Amino acid sequence: MELINPLAEQYAQQFTTPMNELLHHIHQQSEQHSQAHMLSSEVQGSLLAFISQLLKPKYILEIGTFTGYSALCLCTGLQPGGELHTIELRAADAGTASANFKLAQKENEIHLHTGDAREIIPTLDYKWDLVFIDADKTSYTTYYELVMERLEDNGIIITDNVLFHGQVLGEKMTNKSAKAIHAFNQHVAADKRTEQVLLTVRDGLLFIKKKHTAATS
Repeated sequence: MELINPLAEQYAQQFTTPMNELLHHIHQQSEQHSQAHMLSSEVQGSLLAFISQLLKPKYILEIGTFTGYSALCLCTGLQPGGELHTIELRAADAGTASANFKLAQKENEIHLHTGDAREIIPTLDYKWDLVFIDADKTSYTTYYELVMERLEDNGIIITDNVLFHGQVLGEKMTNKSAKAIHAFNQHVAADKRTEQVLLTVRDGLLFIKKKHTAATS
């Protein structure tokens, strides 16, 4: 189900500041991947870069690297000495991402972890300023709770595909991932620790901000 008119997407791209030529090249190469539907659009990549540049995060976590395009967009806003940690389950995609990070000369800023994010996240001893979740949909709530424990006050979590091809819009959801995404959206909406806004960009982006935690005496 196409949620956004393709002409509107083309128009948006026409009037969005493009990323650099290398990122455009990596995006074009990634479009040839057999699972190219998992790739962020170039407008979405520009949005991720824009947000990162506004926040100027010290530590970024990405769950779901794919070919590394979104990580390269996100790292454009890192503070000097900052780090982006990205997790990819599939070894082949991790290899492609690693090559792209080297091509972009970002291998010192971007740290790639290969394996199950549910096992890797607890081993990363950082306080996250910005988190991007774009991995297996049935684990979104698990990822959310794992990173919330180490998210800075006023830190931001961005989750992709929260409209899941429009399948969350119907009353009768049969797809397992659609059900999981809908349950995740409900979980976040009920979480008093956060504030959130759902944007109808491409397949839906949910922006979540952790409220400031008052110090206890």
